[in-house]
Amino acid sequence: MSYVHALRSVSLCVLACALSRTAAFAEEVDAIIVTASPFVEAAAARVQRTPGGVDVVAAESFEDKVAVSLRDALSFSPGVYTQPRFGQEVRISIRGSGLSRGYHMRGLTLLQDGIPINMADDNGDFQELDPQVFQHIEVYRGGNALRLGGSTLGGAINAVTPTGRSAPGAEMRVDGGSFETLRAKLAYGHADDRGDIWAAVTADRSDGDRDHGARKALRFNANVGLKLGEGIETRFYASAQSIRQDLSGALTQADALSHPKKGNYAGDQGRNIDSIRLQNRTTVQLDGGQIAFGLFFNAKALNHPIYQVIDQKSEDRGVFASVDLTGDLAGMPVELTLGSQARFGRTVARQFANVAGKSGAPMAHAVQTAQTINSYGEARIAPLPDVWLIAGGIYTHGERRIANRFAPARSGDASFDAFAPKLGLLYQPSQAVQFYANVSRSVELPGFGELSQTPSGGAPGFTPVGLQKAWTAEVGTRGRMGIAAWDVSLYRADLRGEMLQFSVAPGVIPAATFNADRTRHQGVEAGLDLTLTPWAMVRQVYQYSDFRFRGDSQFGDNRLPVVPRHAYRAELRLGTDALSVSPAVEWLPQGAWVDYANTKRTGGYALFNLGAQAALRDGVTLFLDARNLAAKRAIGDIGAVLYSGQAAFYPVERRAVYGGVRARF
Repeated sequence: MSYVHALRSVSLCVLACALSRTAAFAEEVDAIIVTASPFVEAAAARVQRTPGGVDVVAAESFEDKVAVSLRDALSFSPGVYTQPRFGQEVRISIRGSGLSRGYHMRGLTLLQDGIPINMADDNGDFQELDPQVFQHIEVYRGGNALRLGGSTLGGAINAVTPTGRSAPGAEMRVDGGSFETLRAKLAYGHADDRGDIWAAVTADRSDGDRDHGARKALRFNANVGLKLGEGIETRFYASAQSIRQDLSGALTQADALSHPKKGNYAGDQGRNIDSIRLQNRTTVQLDGGQIAFGLFFNAKALNHPIYQVIDQKSEDRGVFASVDLTGDLAGMPVELTLGSQARFGRTVARQFANVAGKSGAPMAHAVQTAQTINSYGEARIAPLPDVWLIAGGIYTHGERRIANRFAPARSGDASFDAFAPKLGLLYQPSQAVQFYANVSRSVELPGFGELSQTPSGGAPGFTPVGLQKAWTAEVGTRGRMGIAAWDVSLYRADLRGEMLQFSVAPGVIPAATFNADRTRHQGVEAGLDLTLTPWAMVRQVYQYSDFRFRGDSQFGDNRLPVVPRHAYRAELRLGTDALSVSPAVEWLPQGAWVDYANTKRTGGYALFNLGAQAALRDGVTLFLDARNLAAKRAIGDIGAVLYSGQAAFYPVERRAVYGGVRARF
């Protein structure tokens, strides 16, 4: 299908090729942003100076939902593909990132308050991000993540917590409903002339919508800001979480459609995480710029009974620094950003035979050490009042070492160096409309999930896997005109060495990772909001995803599995802030391919949801979140396989009704 045909299949609007402007830019861009908080507006104005696909999601857009995971928080963020598995376990992918990864997450840089929470080998656990505590979420798709040190195909997601200045006072929230779900939140913020403090405790428990899918979690997030002098502030962050999740596992297609409640009790599989993160960021305001620097420390214990019991204890630490400067060059406005992040990690990775979820005989023992250093720079110049030219790049150095204590002959190490340039153009013909174009290179280093593989009948050990590289071209537009606000991007990424996975034979676990030769990811990321009346608003997102091999010796030009070609969501909000109802639909006209040979495809589906909220008085709101009202049975996510017939299917969430109350004082 051509891009033109893809766009015509949805009622969206224009697209084009370039964007923006400077000092006045921050004020002008406010005209195309609709958010509730001035702090979020400021973040959106900063983010939308990027010549490519970016988005800022305010907490207000999902605060009336039982937001358990990033799927709930980012459901209306253009270009973010999310599908449920069970509980907090979801697939999250941008532009086909981590396409075939059946566990954890790859191809995205996750940050909290601008500081990476990915481990030093770049793998991440999105379960550690709790949407309940965020002020807003920034999404940088693809190469647009350069200024956050992101160099991967998918880009970066930065979750920002409130401060005592942006969220003063107390906040309480209690919600729950189907499947014995119960959650609670207590937060407090305070600020004065010397500094500010904000802290939140959240708790969550549920039996899950599938058997053996119970979860419980207790989390703490806090930050303290201190003013050290005129224009100098330092902020300390602390985050701790204890997460317990039973894993329902994948089903056969027949079971997923006929018995979606079914779960897998074999081996009492689960993912249990205890972690703590400590961070510091200091900012110094300059005449025409800012310096920021800091450090962070993350410690995590993972107990993960699956085909074996994976027992990992890891520590990651790092430093970062950046400088932003503005000025003039021959009468033209100029901006310059320079920065670097360095992450260093050590993981003691053990595996044991799984004896009913407990550790049996030792099966593997390795010490994994990693470092990833990203250094980046970007220059922006405005030769014309409405036009900005952008050039930059990111240099990545990575080292991975596996010291195999269980099978010393299977030790190994690898070192990677790569440069990813970016060129972009921003054009803003009016205060409310922007166009952009860019071309960028992405580089993705293999992590230990790729480098530590298990041969048939052997112990896991070092297995060489190469870099994944891609050149991506993108054009798009965003803005507001009349009743419409839009955000549309078209992209094409030509990849070399895409890291793909499949089980090498039925029943062989874990799946093997290999570097494909040439693949292509291209598509459309679109959002369209329509304010029909003061009491009626429609928001919509649509994705067209065309991911395929290119002349592969085994699979020819077959489409890659997992992500369907079309995905559409829409929500109609009727009412005011005092009382509103919001019917919504999630529609996949056609399911995704299951296997690389393109012999099996899942079916399409439509899910109908309903939200509602009522303000009892200032600061106190009741809300309702009802999902899959028609009790539709369908396949939500799949694991990529080489052979069809494997248990690789996850049903969509069953019908559920949740409700709650939130209060601010």
